[in-house]
Amino acid sequence: MYKNYQNESVFLSQEQKKARQEEILTKEKEASELKKKYFGPEGELYKKRTSLMTPIQEEIYNAVKDISDLRGYSLVLDRASDTGIIFASPKVDISNEVLTKLGYSSN
Repeated sequence: MYKNYQNESVFLSQEQKKARQEEILTKEKEASELKKKYFGPEGELYKKRTSLMTPIQEEIYNAVKDISDLRGYSLVLDRASDTGIIFASPKVDISNEVLTKLGYSSN
């Protein structure tokens, strides 16, 4: 729409130019609102991702909680997301146990 306007602007009167510019601005605003509706922080994509991820995250949390209760752990750290961990003994790594509890092979 904008490219057409640029190509045709030399043939348009001031009123026609103004009308076209307003149309372009209106379409840009509509496109921005549509983008926000689907991809914004409260958009459809965010809602769908949340609805799909929440049950998985709860299942993982419950598996970790069960294993930590069984072993008497007071704290379980996620080594993948915390770069502050310098060393963790494989003896206390429960990753494979969690995967097994969730029904995945620990190989």
